[in-house]
Amino acid sequence: MRIAPSIIGADIAHLEGAVRAVERGGADLLHVDVMDGVYVPQITIGARMVETLRRLTTLPLDVHLMVVQPERHIEAFARAGATSIAFHPEATDHPHRVLAHIRTLGAQAGLALNPGTSPEACAWVVEALDFVLVMSVDPGWAGQAFIPSVLPKIARVRTLVAPRAVWIGIDGGITPATAAAAVAAGADTLVAATAIFGAAEGAEAATRRLRTAAGG
Repeated sequence: MRIAPSIIGADIAHLEGAVRAVERGGADLLHVDVMDGVYVPQITIGARMVETLRRLTTLPLDVHLMVVQPERHIEAFARAGATSIAFHPEATDHPHRVLAHIRTLGAQAGLALNPGTSPEACAWVVEALDFVLVMSVDPGWAGQAFIPSVLPKIARVRTLVAPRAVWIGIDGGITPATAAAAVAAGADTLVAATAIFGAAEGAEAATRRLRTAAGG
């Protein structure tokens, strides 16, 4: 079980402190949400922020591209230090090509599946996949409520990618109250923003509490 705090929930004015807190809490990787204001309404951060994070931590950096034409951006994020890069299959005409390109750049390649996206999208590109990110909210904002109807999708994805060693993340509304169900459904990586960086107990303790709730 891996815990991936999403830096979108952190106070950017105190970015280093936020990173140090989740490191102390035992985070396994940092999740970086990139939004372009087109594929989703919000605009967030770019490759320069990934460069900054790369200087601050040795944790793997998991970049989630919520952008149109992700093929235009993957080289910049790979050069900046992304360890893994996911994009949405609806955002490009050539998902297999984009996955292959990510891997040639030395990063792990993944698909991000919206709640309304069929898990069958994985079936056509399985040989190029390193991971799948199942969205349990509609992408675009932190702090949304978990959509439990996506849980069966995780098991279906696991079937479609077998027997390859593909890891499966879940992102959206992940809290200590929803973590156990996500793990039981087959997720092995939990992405959380508000539940970690918005927790009254602080990000360090919240990271530990999420792992405990997930059973690992």
